[in-house]
Amino acid sequence: MKILIVEDEIPALENLKMCIADADASLTIAGTTRSVAETVTWLKNNSIPDLILMDIQLSDGLCFHIFDEYDVRCPVIFTTAFDKYMVAAFEYNCIDYLLKPIDRDKLTNTLRKYKNLQNHFLNNHSSLLEYFNTSKKSKSRIVVKKGTEFLSIRLEDVAYFFTENKLVFLVDKQNKKYLCETNSLIDIEEVLDTKRFFRVNRKYIVNADYITKFRSIDKSKISVEIALPVYEEIIVSQENASVFKKWISEI
Repeated sequence: MKILIVEDEIPALENLKMCIADADASLTIAGTTRSVAETVTWLKNNSIPDLILMDIQLSDGLCFHIFDEYDVRCPVIFTTAFDKYMVAAFEYNCIDYLLKPIDRDKLTNTLRKYKNLQNHFLNNHSSLLEYFNTSKKSKSRIVVKKGTEFLSIRLEDVAYFFTENKLVFLVDKQNKKYLCETNSLIDIEEVLDTKRFFRVNRKYIVNADYITKFRSIDKSKISVEIALPVYEEIIVSQENASVFKKWISEI
């Protein structure tokens, strides 16, 4: 099994190497990187590793930015000295979250957990990736940015998503606005429960729980009102009107 280590602290890197060597002699280190930029470059120029051990706080920012720049297609074990990023980490291909200093026995147990997953999926990476993507589809939370921090918001508390100036925001039930990590509503759609959320037009995705009423306008278009103040009218296009009516009648 080939492992990529993403770690910017030399003592922590050396400790990981020793723990890996002690855990299983068959494990090999495919490479080591120390920053977001270096990791993205490594992933783009090397074959996919079987597993990544990834520190969260790197020299040029949080490791989550790696996932914005590259489609990481293997499981990840996150390592950090802080537990505040735990919820955010599990939004990605996370199979475990280890606190520093890394304990050899805990790492050994985590590696065993990964091997058990491999055996369950017949050592097939495509099946393992499908497992992670399926988990992603059933998300109950979404990670957003607030200044330099990341927060985890329950999707049931999201009233709507909208895009503005090529950025994507969510508004929660308390009418608080947060910046999403992606700049595409399509990316948001991929992880939402379609029984709860509907893409009404190019700009808005709304939560059915916050729709108070709707009415027909301009022939076949629909105006949707939600329980929170919105600075503009939310219009369902003529093309989506019948689909919207069917969706809202079945939820």
